[in-house]
Amino acid sequence: MFRAFIMVGVGGATGSMLRFAIGLFFQRYFQHSFPLSTLFINLLGCLLIGFLFGLADKQAWMQGNILLLLATGFCGGFTTFSTFALENVGLIQQTQFLSATFYTLMSVVLGLALCRFGMFIANVVF
Repeated sequence: MFRAFIMVGVGGATGSMLRFAIGLFFQRYFQHSFPLSTLFINLLGCLLIGFLFGLADKQAWMQGNILLLLATGFCGGFTTFSTFALENVGLIQQTQFLSATFYTLMSVVLGLALCRFGMFIANVVF
């Protein structure tokens, strides 16, 4: 059990650091009031977690601690759903209702589609 906690912690720390780095990149090169970096991170995370679970269905080595490291840890630390919620509240408070609606729809619809696409990729490759 201790090993599982370590795997989740290491993956989560790595995912969080990468999320922070991507956020800095977007902040530097794409200065806009729309939360583009969070949308990008959440969609990429959906694709990745779909791929990982699709891969786990096909590959025995991908189960157990490896899946904990990558899916629970890394993807859990990398994706930012709580930030997504907070940014939507901010958009609504700024009366940017169209942006809030677009952001929510893009995150949910594309997130679901990319998660399924990740599973498809895993099935095709493996």
